[in-house]
Formats: sequence, structure tokens, C-alpha cells
Amino acid sequence: MCGIVGYIGYREAYPIVLQGLQRLEYRGYDSAGIALYDGSNLKVSKTKGKVEDLKNRLESEISTKGSIGIGHTRWATHGVPNDINSHPHVSNSGNLVIIHNGIIENYDPLRQELLNRGYTFSSDTDTEVLVNLIEDVKTKENVKLGKAVQIALNQTIGAYAIAVFDKTKPNEIVVARLGSPLAIGVGENEFFIASDATPFIEYTNNAIYLEDGEMAVVRNHKKLKIRKIKDDSLVDPYVQELQLNLEQIEKGGYDHFMIKEIYEQPDAITDTFRGRMKTKEGIIRMAGIDDNLDKFLNARRIIIVACGTSWHAGLVAEYIFEEFARIPVEVEYASEFRYRNPVIYEDDVVIAISQSGETADTMAAIKLAKAQGAFVFGVCNVVGSSISRETHAGAYTHAGPEIGVASTKAFTTQITVLTLIALKLAKHKGKLSASEFRTYLQELERIPGKVKKALESNEQAAIVAKEYKDATNALYLGRGYNFPVALEGALKLKEISYIHAEGYPAAEMKHGPIALIDEQMPVFVIATKKGHYEKVVSNVEEIKARSGKIIGIVTEGDVEVRKLADHVIEIPETLEPLTPLLSTIPLQLLSYHIAVMLEKNVDQPRNLAKSVTVE
Repeated sequence: MCGIVGYIGYREAYPIVLQGLQRLEYRGYDSAGIALYDGSNLKVSKTKGKVEDLKNRLESEISTKGSIGIGHTRWATHGVPNDINSHPHVSNSGNLVIIHNGIIENYDPLRQELLNRGYTFSSDTDTEVLVNLIEDVKTKENVKLGKAVQIALNQTIGAYAIAVFDKTKPNEIVVARLGSPLAIGVGENEFFIASDATPFIEYTNNAIYLEDGEMAVVRNHKKLKIRKIKDDSLVDPYVQELQLNLEQIEKGGYDHFMIKEIYEQPDAITDTFRGRMKTKEGIIRMAGIDDNLDKFLNARRIIIVACGTSWHAGLVAEYIFEEFARIPVEVEYASEFRYRNPVIYEDDVVIAISQSGETADTMAAIKLAKAQGAFVFGVCNVVGSSISRETHAGAYTHAGPEIGVASTKAFTTQITVLTLIALKLAKHKGKLSASEFRTYLQELERIPGKVKKALESNEQAAIVAKEYKDATNALYLGRGYNFPVALEGALKLKEISYIHAEGYPAAEMKHGPIALIDEQMPVFVIATKKGHYEKVVSNVEEIKARSGKIIGIVTEGDVEVRKLADHVIEIPETLEPLTPLLSTIPLQLLSYHIAVMLEKNVDQPRNLAKSVTVE
């Protein structure tokens, strides 16, 4: 959530910063702003609304000249979304300008202290407090901007990624982070600043990711210096070569990123098991597991912590780990885990799942687990992210950039990685025979092709979507491995179409939700032939008896559910533990088409952010 972009160098800053903000729109935001310096004047323009609104306002209001610029997309925390609360914020003197992601939790006492010193505030934000605190320190202590930022941040409590500029010293930008991601793109005599690498990928493939508690002074034509905020000690910068290209972050002819990413799933799943799964040899190689095999094999239990879609992937993993490896598993919402004083043993393995690798609640859960002596393993998509650095070991999914706020390929690639881990542990523990193990590898290798086949249901999904787009409520039912898929399907519908939906285990329907069923209620039932098929058919009968509208997600060639359902969408047959990789596809397509038909902003749903980096 929120996005930061900055540039200092020899180019015009405005087009770089504006395009960078457009690249970061996927993170979720409600307002946007830019500050530019042309060598003599600091120009600030900001507005509630979209980056396109900012572009129209800025180009009609002020000159866009200047080789130093910072920009921001804001997701409101302190203060409602409006022009005044939008970033950048300028200090009382008019000299300092700041952009900020995160929350300053002690902003109110700081604000009161500054009011007592004669400072005034035009916004309701914690960010305006921070920029004036920095100015106050700079004036009182008679120090340079970098030192003033360091002193001020040591007085704050909360999370932040910031970029600060002083028009009286227009050759540097000071940046810092704690709990919110920040990357510095390193070019020839120029630097780029952003929440992630997407805004500057066409200019440089060299990036430095600041660690928590670090700050940097980025100077034009000079080597940057990184220091610890707490003690001012110097840090040797580690420059990473980015494995990202411009084509990956463009829509490629699709109407929305979400549908593009749905169709990318066959390749994303292949890329996730490529190099790890040696089907002919009957081997799974994963360095993060191989190097820590004893931790997993001797684990008292596995605790999975995650949020949202990643939590649903963790629920699928619970079934898989317990089925194959016979290790007890608990799946926790990271946001609850971090606050309920959980019992954690030193021989527990904690698996933290996050697409972005920056989820604040998951990061806090990791730190809690580590503090209590558990081994923490990360599963995330973004190389160099905070979670990948904070955990003891981990495995990347290889989904590629996921721009749409509603996760799709993140879900299937997370399940793929977790399945590989479970199969590997099962083999080492002797819970699967060599032939059973090879059978699963062979079928997993076929899954990308079967996902392609499942994607052929797109036209049928659009037909069903048209039928139910005006529903106000929906139920999603599944059993066993497909219960988490029901939860995920309901989440997708809620978050992009704003239709209320709930997922349940199919057998739980008669313990309450059945009261909701009438002729207006669409019920999406995952009824694949594997697992508890006969039981699910009985549940479908119960819905039919109460005039509910039944949409069945069924295995190719299904007869029983087809006779009862109002609509069916077929998926290929596979082994039961792998069905979530296929059954989720039509539910993604249904949600997408319903949202499009309702003219919703599919890639940027209201009130949502791609990466939730604040509590």
C-alpha cells in the first residue's frame, strides 16, 4: 500500500516520477502527488483520486521542469483521502518536502510539542508532523538534513519508508525505512527511489534494497552512503542485479492485469517447479529444505502464518503436509498470531507465506516466532523482500510480478511450492513409496497443461457471470482439499465485485448457512470426483430442494452434479491433493467477469492495497 517514487540525476524527473507512480498504482491508493525542483523553485501538486487526475492537474498548473523529483500514491491511514492530506507534505518554512509510507504511531504527542513551539498544520496526517519534526531538529541542532532525519526518526515510533528533500541543498535526497519497503536504483550518475523496482526497471537493473533501520543520502553524481538510523554506523551497500524485465509488468494486450495473470498460471507453475523437481530421477531439490532437513523432519509441528489469499494457500498446505508427511499443522492468521501470546516451541517450524514478502502482520509474526526460538521458513514471490531476508531460510515462488490486487497466480504457485516441500518430507520420512512419490511428481508435471485446459472454461465462466452478476450474496462450498478453494473463491468475488460472499465446508451448510438459501442465492459448489464426491452430491441435493441456484465446478464427464446443477464448469481430472490447482481457475474467471460486467476497477479494487505494510 502507498507508493514512493523519486529521481535525482541528469534527466527530466517528471516523466520518470509520473510513470513510476503509474507503475505503482497496483499497490492501492486514494490520492497522489508530485514535488519537482527546477533549480530555483520547489513545485508541489497533489490531488485526491488517480494518477491520471494528478497528471491533468499538474500539467495545467505548473511547469514540470527539473531533474529532482519525488512522487507518492497514498492509501489513507491518518486523515481522510483529500487534496490536503495527500503527499508530498511541505514543512512550515517551505524548505523541506517529504513523502512517507507507513504510520507514525506517536504522532499526536509530537504534534502537540511542535504546536507548542509555534508550528502550524494544515493536514490531519502524521506525515506533516514528521516533516516539521525534521525541520525543528535541523534548525535547533544546526545539522545537515541527513543528520536531522536520523535524530527525528529516533524520536518516532511506528513504521515508515520516507524520502525527504531540502530545496536549500538541492543535490541530495534522504531516504530511510523501517517496516516499509524501499529500493534504490543505481544508474550512471543518477539514482532512482521507489517502493519496488518496477518504476525504474527500464533505466537500470541494479538496485539496493534498504534493510529495516537503515537510511541513505542519495547525492547527484556521487556514491551514496547508507547508515544505521539507530547508531549512525556505516553499512556497505549490497547492489543486486534485478531479475525483472519491462514486458513482465505490462498488460501484453489483455484488458486487465488480473486476467493476464490468470492466464500466466501455467507458465508460473512450471517456473515454480522448474529446476526443483526431477521427475525422471524421482528427486525434489530445494536448497532451503535440503540445508535444514533435520529441522523439518524433527519438527514437533508446523505453524503456517499468513494473511488473505496466502492464508488460504496455507490451509491447502495443512491438508497436504498432514496427508503426506504426517506432521501436525496449525494455520494461523498472522494478524491474530502476533497478538495472542501463542505457545511456540524451539522444535516448531514456522512457515510464513506472503506474495509481496512485505506484509506487516506476517513480518511481526516472524519476529515473534524467531524470538521464541522457532525455525522460520519463508515462502514469497519477491526476491530481496523483507520476509526473504528476515527468515532463516525459504523458497521463492516464481510467479513473476503480480500487479493485480486480487492474487491469482500467487495462490497457485504458493500451493505448488508447499506441495513440493510436503512431498519431499514425505519421501524422507518414508510415508510415500518410491512409486507413489514418482506418481505425484508425474502428475504435478502435467498440472500446467491441465490448467491450460481449465482456462478453456473462460467463455462458459462469462456466461455464468452474466447470469449472476446482480446477486447480492453468494455461497461457496467445498470439502477436503477444496474447502480452502471455496474460501478463496468467495474472497475473490468480494474483493473485486463487492458482492458479499462466504465460503464454507459443504457439510457445515446445514449448521446455519442453509437458512440463507432461496431462489435468489447462487451457490458455487466444488464437486470434483475425487475425495468426498458422494457427500458433496448430497449437499447439492439439499440446496436443490430449497430452490438455490447451483453452479458446479466438476470433473470432466461428470453426470450426477450436472443433473442437479443450473450450470456446470468442467476441469480436468487429477489426483485429489492437486485439485485446488485446477478448481480455483473457474472461480477466478467467474469473479473477474462479474467484476468487469459490473464495471468495477478490477486491478485496483476500492479500499484495498496489494501489499499491506501497515497494521
